[in-house]
Amino acid sequence: MAMNGSSSSRPSRRQALRVGLTAAALGGVTIAGARFAAAAPVIDPNASYVLVNRHSGRALDVYNLATGDGAEIRQWTRNDGAWQQWQFLDSGGGWYRLRSRHSGKVLDVADSSTADGATVVQWTDTNRASQQWRLADSPDGHVRLINRNSGKALDVYNFAPEPGGRVVQWPDLGGANQQWQLVRLGSGTFSNPVKRNGPDPWLQYHNGYYYLATTTWNSTITMRRSRTLAGLASATDTTVFDLSGRPNGCCNMWAPEFHLLDGPNGRRWYLYYVAGQNVPDYNPTQRLHVLESAGTDPMGPYTFRADLDTVWQLDASILTVGGRLYLLGSHMDGYQSVCITPLSNPWTLSGSRRTISAPTLAWEQQTGAVNEGAEPLYRNGRTMIVYSASACWGPDYKLGLLTLTGTDPLNRSHWTKHPNPVFQRDDAGSVFAPGHNGFFTSPDGTEDWIVYHANDSASGGCDMNRSTRAQRFTWNADGTPNFGIPVPLGVQLTAPSGE
Repeated sequence: MAMNGSSSSRPSRRQALRVGLTAAALGGVTIAGARFAAAAPVIDPNASYVLVNRHSGRALDVYNLATGDGAEIRQWTRNDGAWQQWQFLDSGGGWYRLRSRHSGKVLDVADSSTADGATVVQWTDTNRASQQWRLADSPDGHVRLINRNSGKALDVYNFAPEPGGRVVQWPDLGGANQQWQLVRLGSGTFSNPVKRNGPDPWLQYHNGYYYLATTTWNSTITMRRSRTLAGLASATDTTVFDLSGRPNGCCNMWAPEFHLLDGPNGRRWYLYYVAGQNVPDYNPTQRLHVLESAGTDPMGPYTFRADLDTVWQLDASILTVGGRLYLLGSHMDGYQSVCITPLSNPWTLSGSRRTISAPTLAWEQQTGAVNEGAEPLYRNGRTMIVYSASACWGPDYKLGLLTLTGTDPLNRSHWTKHPNPVFQRDDAGSVFAPGHNGFFTSPDGTEDWIVYHANDSASGGCDMNRSTRAQRFTWNADGTPNFGIPVPLGVQLTAPSGE
């Protein structure tokens, strides 16, 4: 096994003496074996912990948000991001592996070294001895983590106080730089709505923040962000682009979506939206457009990139099949239907638009015959599209499911429509017209979530009174999503895992 860490030089005698003196000053210490009277905390294997160093007050951190094998573990200012969250996996006999909620990899010693000063890294979980640690008691509820392979302790090298200080293994001397406070992160909660007056929501989790954009019905595209899902409800909307005066669409911005895609300048966010010349609903000038970010911040800055089409079309999204990009939308083809167009890059069409789903079933025609808001969903090699059906201005707007059962996403016959809706209003009469959804994953990547809008009453319309809502979903045995029943407003839900 080759890792990117190497052993550090041994500290001077003065530094080694400082370790011993610090440990002795803590009280209740026997330097030989560094035994303490305090009891180590009881570990909850389902919880996430932040490990805070007693000397520096900084947290054990996956350096630079790395996800690869061999990435160094360092200390950093505590922020409770997923890269500072660790789950204790039981290896038996009092030994644990510490798995990063960010990368899914476990705490390891580079090259399974037994040397003093060997770098601590993350690595794929193999349950080898260098990945196993036991908790040794220290004063005031702190612990030392002792490596099974080397018998050495997890240590902030040379008592470094600053962010980025190296984390190594060192003989167990009990110094404050080897003591860690285990801060158990509580299971946060939230309740819907995530945003009032937030129709057509698009929500993504990226680099420690949730980002949410919704229809504004004016000439601005706005976005808000928060470290927690609950925090989105009170976060400030920031204008990321102003459409005022644009000849190709300025006045009624709908259905924004931002996707991180490869472009000529590397990975960039491409923000797709609908806009037309006039305010009235469903006017004939509505078109699809796309912006491009200057970097990898979802909030931009953005510049206008292209008009995507010259005909009426709504609800752009991006589908990827076999490494190729496709534009999903909704257009008029007898009925308002879901369509697909191949792309040569994130802003250029490279073929003809094709209809792949029309509102042919009775549950797709309530109040109005509509298929729109197509969103891709991938799992275990399966490609699916979840779309909105029936009229958004009625109470029975709902979600349907298409599955790619052939090989050509441009061929309508290669898509199979589920015969029944997969998400619709509840029988209790508290959630109406749930639809126009998106998908995101929890901060630790272990949970799947749906974001959608809905109305509070049967008389609610297709307007700005619709609110953004979110809830976790699971999977059926046949590989299809199980979205459950839309949860009423005000019900306390467990926050996404890893917050």
